[in-house]
Formats: sequence, structure tokens, C-alpha cells
Amino acid sequence: MGEHRGAGRTFFAALLLAIGGVLNVVWGIAAISNSHFFAAHQHYVFGSLRTWGWVTLILGIMELVAASSLFAGGEFGRWFGILVGSLVALDALFDIPARPFWSLAVFALSLWIVYGLVIYREPPSGLAKG
Repeated sequence: MGEHRGAGRTFFAALLLAIGGVLNVVWGIAAISNSHFFAAHQHYVFGSLRTWGWVTLILGIMELVAASSLFAGGEFGRWFGILVGSLVALDALFDIPARPFWSLAVFALSLWIVYGLVIYREPPSGLAKG
């Protein structure tokens, strides 16, 4: 029982953060440039496609920072990943009118990321081994 509780989930959450970060950066750049990849005349809760693109780009960069800190083993990455995962979940809820099924899938994965990072616990250091 020398393994930390939730270490595998933390690694998987970092992997999902990295993949989501790359995708959000690409989608953010495409939305900022008014790419024809996105359907025209969609309703957004706040702003327009360009506004959503900037928010998505910033969240993608934040996800990549959190993932790289988690891969390096930093405690900052865990707490920052919880914050970023929560913000991405909120962003997904705001995107439901434009892309309902995709937004719900991203929302569910974001909640899994937050859960995977919250349950991580290091073993108590004061206990004697053995």
C-alpha cells in the first residue's frame, strides 16, 4: 500500500487536461479567426463566436499549464487543475445552446477531471512503516 490514493486518476486527469488544452487552443484560434468550421448564426449565452474563441483559447492555455505542472508532480498543478477544470465545466454549460451533446460530454469529462484531482491524498508521513 505504498501508492498514493488516487495517483492513477490524477495522471489520467492530467492527460485529459493536456488533450483538452490542445483542442481548446486549436478551437479558440479557429473561432477567433471566424473559421467556417463553426456553424454560423449560433446563439451564445454571452457574446459572439469571437468572444467564445478568446475564452476557449485562454482556458486551453490554462489547461496546458495545469497539465504540465501535474506531469512535473507539482502541488500547484493539482489545485490549479481543479480551478481550470471547474471553469471549463462552466464554459461547457454556456455552450449548450450552440452544441448541446458536445457540451454535455465536455461538462462530464471536466467533472471527472475535478473529481480525479480532488480525491488525491498523500499517505500520512508520521506513521511508522511496517
